[in-house]
Formats: sequence, structure tokens, C-alpha cells
Amino acid sequence: MNNMYFSLLFLLVVLCSSCDISNPDTNSKPFPIVDIDGNGYDSVQIGNQFWLSSNIKVTHFRNGDPIPEAKTALEWIEASEQGKPAYCYYDNNPFNALLYGKLYNWYAINDTRGLAPLGWHIPTDEELIQLGNDVNNDGGSIKSNSGWQNGANGTNTSRFYALPGGFRSYNGSFSFIEYFGYWWSSSASNNENAWGRYLNSEGNYVYRYMYKKGCGFAIRCIKDS
Repeated sequence: MNNMYFSLLFLLVVLCSSCDISNPDTNSKPFPIVDIDGNGYDSVQIGNQFWLSSNIKVTHFRNGDPIPEAKTALEWIEASEQGKPAYCYYDNNPFNALLYGKLYNWYAINDTRGLAPLGWHIPTDEELIQLGNDVNNDGGSIKSNSGWQNGANGTNTSRFYALPGGFRSYNGSFSFIEYFGYWWSSSASNNENAWGRYLNSEGNYVYRYMYKKGCGFAIRCIKDS
């Protein structure tokens, strides 16, 4: 009996020493980029640029100050009229942020306290132009391969995972979730407007346009050079 016991004990020790028990889920790994709220993000290289592969979800500036949440249309309009930062959930539903991230007005982007994780920043219009050049303005290559209506899913060959998260108008209304995706740049075009990009369910092109700074768009960050 003793010989059998020690034989079984020896076998157990051998088996345990050959296994990595420090991480029981061998497919799991920590996110390489973390914002001030603890949200984790992966990244992807496209051309010579490195991008987060999802929209940000942060509710605090980099110094720890809270970003005001505008729930009502009136709160959203007042933030725009006063040139103050604001964020929201699409349709004021926190569930939407799990997939699409949060929506921010341009004044949140332009705030010196910073939205991006350390080592990252909001892309300039020029950096978004370069992204378009790197994918030959093929919106399909940066669209996710699911989630777009009208059969307009992309190939996502770039692994950018662009999703149709819709937007919030400067008047506080929400529109176009599952049909359009909008992203801010940090570049103003004039006192009232700033440059952004959009993708839609009617084609596979990366569209450049200027929008009212009070609109609520998603944000995708690029790594500092």
C-alpha cells in the first residue's frame, strides 16, 4: 500500500511540474493598454501607425477629473453652447458602451487634461488621412465583419474593428446606430466645426467631413510617436 501511495504521489508531482498552473486559461492575457478608469484595450499596427482596436470608454480625464456626463438633450446642448466637455452613452444606455464605446463632444477632445491613455493621443486630421492612405480608403478593410446593417459588414483585414455606433447630434438627438460609425479628429476646421470621419452601410469608403463641435462621436486613439 505504501509503495502504491508514494508512486501515485510521485506521478502527481511530475504532472504538476510539467503544467503552467499560474494561468489556468492559456488563451487569456492582460490588455496591453489601460486607461485611468481601468478599461483595457488592444492595439493594431496599420502602416507605420499603431491604433487602439476599439473605441475608448473613459469617464475621467488623465489627471483624474471626471468628464461630465450629459444625459438629457438640454444638458448636451448647454455643454456645446458653453464650449464645455461632455460624454454620453448612445440612447443613454450604458449597455451600448460595452460594444461601441462612449460618445464625446469635441470640447472633451480639446481639453488639456487629456482623454487618451498614457502614451496615446486623439488623432489629428493628418493622421487620419494617413490611415485612409494606408488602407487605400477601403472602408471595408477597417469595418468589423459583423454588426453592420444592409449586408454592409467589412472584411476587417486591418483588424481595426470599426463598428457602427451612431452619433449624437448637437441638438441632443441620437441617430444611426448599426448603420453609421463616426470618429473625431483633434483638428478644428474653424471656430464651430472640427474634422471627423465616418463609415456607413451604403458603401465601403472612408469619408472625411467637418462637423459641429457639439456632436457626439466615438474616439479611437493613436500611439504617440
